[in-house]
Amino acid sequence: MKIEHIKQIKGIKANGQYSPAVVHNGIVYLSGQFAIDPETGERRFGTVAEEADQVIRNIGVILNEAGSGLDRVLKCCVYIKNIEDWDAVNAVYAKYFPDDCPARTVITAKDLHFGFKVEMDVIAAKDV
Repeated sequence: MKIEHIKQIKGIKANGQYSPAVVHNGIVYLSGQFAIDPETGERRFGTVAEEADQVIRNIGVILNEAGSGLDRVLKCCVYIKNIEDWDAVNAVYAKYFPDDCPARTVITAKDLHFGFKVEMDVIAAKDV
């Protein structure tokens, strides 16, 4: 089976030896995403809710490029710097996944890359 490596979507690109997304056998695997402006590639620091919103929008952009979408997410891992921020992140998450929510894991991480407050990665089905 062919493995498709998605290296860059607009300003969203890997800053190391990995692909932002890999597609294999009808499944899209996304690397962890931060609040990056998809047009410019600039970091968008803000409140945890603002960062979570940008992260999910970026995930949607990448999934669309890969032939999928937020409505096809099977599993989401959410990494937050402070568990006390969970309610704010969950409120943003609920806007994008209101009904049939994907499976989810939430992990606190003391130091997220670049000093971000939230990171997410997902696994999604590809449209066929």
